[in-house]
Amino acid sequence: MSMVPPGVRSAAWAAGSDAPEKKEIRIGFIPLTDCASVVMAAVNKFDEKYGIKIIPTKEASWAGVRDKLVNGELDMAHVLYGLIYGVHLGIGGPKKDMANLMTLNNNGQALTLSKALADKGATDVASLAALMKKEPREYTFAQTFPTGTHAMWLYYWLASGGINPMKDAKAIVVPPPQMVANMRVGNMDGFCVGEPWNHRAIMDGIGITAATTQDVWKDHPEKILGCTAEFVQKNPNTCRAVIMAILEASRWIDASISNKMKMAEVIAQRAYVNTSVDAINQRILGRYQNGLGKTWDDPNHMKFFNDGAVNYPYLSDGMWFLTQHKRWGLLKDHPDYLGVAKKINQTELYAQAASKLGVSVPKSPLRSSKLIDGVVWDGSNPAKYADGFKVKA
Repeated sequence: MSMVPPGVRSAAWAAGSDAPEKKEIRIGFIPLTDCASVVMAAVNKFDEKYGIKIIPTKEASWAGVRDKLVNGELDMAHVLYGLIYGVHLGIGGPKKDMANLMTLNNNGQALTLSKALADKGATDVASLAALMKKEPREYTFAQTFPTGTHAMWLYYWLASGGINPMKDAKAIVVPPPQMVANMRVGNMDGFCVGEPWNHRAIMDGIGITAATTQDVWKDHPEKILGCTAEFVQKNPNTCRAVIMAILEASRWIDASISNKMKMAEVIAQRAYVNTSVDAINQRILGRYQNGLGKTWDDPNHMKFFNDGAVNYPYLSDGMWFLTQHKRWGLLKDHPDYLGVAKKINQTELYAQAASKLGVSVPKSPLRSSKLIDGVVWDGSNPAKYADGFKVKA
C-alpha cells in the first residue's frame, strides 16, 4: 500500500541514522477532545519507544498557537487545518512556510444554536433561515479562527440553507473553551466548535446541536499535526518519530471502548480539557443527543485512526480549505491549489512512518467526498469548484 519504494525509504534516513535530531518536542494543544492522540502519546509513553519525549503544552487560543509555532516557542501543534494553510499563504497572520505531518482526527465537531433560537423554532439550517427572514436583526455566529475548520464548517452549513455568512450574519472569533460562557451571556446566536463544548452547552441548558460537522462532510479532516517547514527540514527523523508515536496513540484510542473511556478520564483533567468526564465520553462513542429530546447513535463520530484511514494527509483535503478561503474572499486570487498542498502536506514523510508501523497508505493522495449540499469534491478542478458556489463572498 505504501507509495514509497523500499530503496527510497531506506535512503531517506539522514546520514544512515534514524536517531531523532531533537529529543524533547513541545506540542501545543487547545483544550478539545481531539487533542487526545497527542496527549495519550505522552501519557501512555508511546513516544519513548521512538527515542523522543512529547511535552503537551496547553494553549489559550488558536492565534496564540499560530504565533508560538511561527516564533519557535512550540515545535509542533494540534492545530486547525486552515490555520496552517493560512499562515503559509500569509492570510490570517504572518507568512511562513508551514508543514502538515498528519491528520489527527476525522469528524466530531458540531453546530450549536442558542436555546433562545431553538425556543423560536430554529433547530436546523432550514428553520434558522426561516426565522432570520421572519425576524430580521443582526444574527451573530462564532467560530474559532478566521481561516480554520470551524469557520469553514459554519459558513458551508449556513450557505447550504441559503444564508450568506458574509452578508446575512456577523461572524466573530471566540476561543473554544470560552464558547459556552459567551453563549450564556448572549454574545452569539450560534457557534461551531469542537467537542466537548457543544455537548457542554446542552448539559448547561444553553444550546442545542443543530447539526454535526459529519453531517456537513462525512469523514472530513479536522485537526492536524502542524509545524514549520523549517522544522521538518532540520528534524526529519524527529518528525517521523512523532508521527509514529501519535499513530500508535491513535490506534490505541480507536481499539476499544475501554480505551476511549480511559482517554476521556485522562483528557478531562485540569491539565488538559478541564471539564467533567461525562461531557466527553458520550460523543466519542457516537452517542448523541440534540438537547431537545432527540438521541441517536452516529457511526461517523470522532475517529482518531479507523485503520489508518484518518491519518494520511490527503492533498485534496488541504486543497479544499483553499477553495473555501477563495469562496469567502480570504484569498483574492486562485492559488496554485495542488502546488501549495504538495508543499505543505508531508505525504512522503508520513508514508515512511506509516509503513514502519504496518499502517496502510492510500494509493492516491486525492479522495472524493459528497458534502451536505450534494456537491462532490475530488480535488480534480479546484478553481472551477471554488467559483461554482451560488452563495459566496
